[in-house]
Amino acid sequence: MAGPPGRPLPLITDQNEFFWTSGADGRLRVQECTSCAALVHPPQPVCRYCRGHDLGVRTVSGFATLIGFTVSHGFGLPGLPTPYVVAQVALEEDPRVRLTTNAVECEPGQLALGMRMEAVFEQAGDVWLPLFRPTAEQGERAELPVDEVEPDQVRRLVRPMATPEKFEDKVAITGIGASELGRRLMVPALSLTVRACESAIADAGLTLDDIDGLSTYPGAGSFGGFGEGGILALESALGVRPTWHNGGIETFGPGGSLISAMLAVAGGLARHVLCFRTLTEATTTELMRRGTIGPPAAGGDAGWLKPYGAVSAAHTLAQNAQRHMHRYGTTRESLGWIALNQRANAALNPTAIYRDPLTMDDYLQARPITTPFGLYDCDVPCDGAVAVIVSHVDTARDLAKPPVLVDAVGTQITERLEWDQSTLTHEPQVLGQAAHLWSRTTLRPADVDVAELYDGFTFNCLSWIEALGFCAIGEAKDFLQGGKNIARDGVLPLNTHGGQLSHGRTHGMGLVHEAIVQLRGEGGDRQVPGARVAAVSSGGLTPSGVLLLRTDT
Repeated sequence: MAGPPGRPLPLITDQNEFFWTSGADGRLRVQECTSCAALVHPPQPVCRYCRGHDLGVRTVSGFATLIGFTVSHGFGLPGLPTPYVVAQVALEEDPRVRLTTNAVECEPGQLALGMRMEAVFEQAGDVWLPLFRPTAEQGERAELPVDEVEPDQVRRLVRPMATPEKFEDKVAITGIGASELGRRLMVPALSLTVRACESAIADAGLTLDDIDGLSTYPGAGSFGGFGEGGILALESALGVRPTWHNGGIETFGPGGSLISAMLAVAGGLARHVLCFRTLTEATTTELMRRGTIGPPAAGGDAGWLKPYGAVSAAHTLAQNAQRHMHRYGTTRESLGWIALNQRANAALNPTAIYRDPLTMDDYLQARPITTPFGLYDCDVPCDGAVAVIVSHVDTARDLAKPPVLVDAVGTQITERLEWDQSTLTHEPQVLGQAAHLWSRTTLRPADVDVAELYDGFTFNCLSWIEALGFCAIGEAKDFLQGGKNIARDGVLPLNTHGGQLSHGRTHGMGLVHEAIVQLRGEGGDRQVPGARVAAVSSGGLTPSGVLLLRTDT
């Protein structure tokens, strides 16, 4: 339901009615497993802890610990004028249960992690939203809860390889292509897709008739500037007649189309798979501003986050960044060195959107988006398409360019999938995938010559650096200090094309494209000399994937 003219509201169902209506009598209620007494949130048909099916509802005290908050400046909503505070609290009865909420009846400057909070309720139609305010009496600050598995212990959850034979050994990347990239190109998404695909096919020395597989993310659907229509749209345009095809959002991050293609090629379903990713986010935003197209449809289920104005990944990740700072002493400057590095690299890349110099003062003084993130912590919405061809290794060495081999991939999920129930101090869905990668190779982090790590926000990039072992968990502050280690002549040349922070939000596939450019030695002024091994990550927060690529010699 929609609450005119206020916040977006959740859809009340038989499964969640007890939660969203419990405020009618001023008491907070949460699902309980009656077998093991654990609280379960969001409501599920089975307990994730004991796998029991005897589930009920428990009335809880309404007291909780403040474990995260972010002051949102850049995301105004009806009923929530900016600035407003998105917060996360952990229930005192079971700190594994965390609620996204709003901190109310206080100024943002009065808030501190570890404060005791109490539930109050705001009625909006049939929904009673649990909000939280500081309790009148504040004792000593509580310790923040720990994750189910601490970040430096995730590797013990990694499953061993099912067989000594690796599918990665059977595949290679043989072609890359990209359309023009820019802000508000006003070009149809599918036209950009076709241009990128034709470029990749030519780069590999193939013809369209050689392509027997298609793979993309997120596939067909109403994604509003985040896709071209999927496999169906491209096949209708090109008439490839693929023997295998794949398109969908529940995969290994935005670059998951490549890993799916590798599995298909290794399994004999195709020999040359054309993978593609297209965005027209900047044009879509401009068309909505002009009134040419309407905004996304209102109504529907606002879920567990949007009723509180947590409408962007930024609202979740900002709180993870805050906790990383709280636990490890990371600073805004730590994130700033990532933004400055990407901008310095973009200055050498003629296709990058933002190439002007960026200083630390520029970074720190930029307008706030949602604390601690400012403008330059966020990637650049753009228009463009990227295509990559995955081929069987037996065919790869006869093609136009030297093949880039795949040493290993990492895909395992080890963390909770719900954004506000997952890892506290890092971007969720990077730790397990990173640990899984190193279980499938004899190479080590020190062998990596160039890293192209997902940087939808600066904090994403920091999380991948620690998760992949380029520095220890919690040591990114020292590793990033001054930016020298991540510069093109540093120990870990990072996002050498400018990353998504300055080159543009190509949603992971641009990182793959740049890794291939570097391993081929085609980077021009930004080339890292002697690059032979590249780590490339894609996604995070939602399930992600990471690749370890290497040259053929």
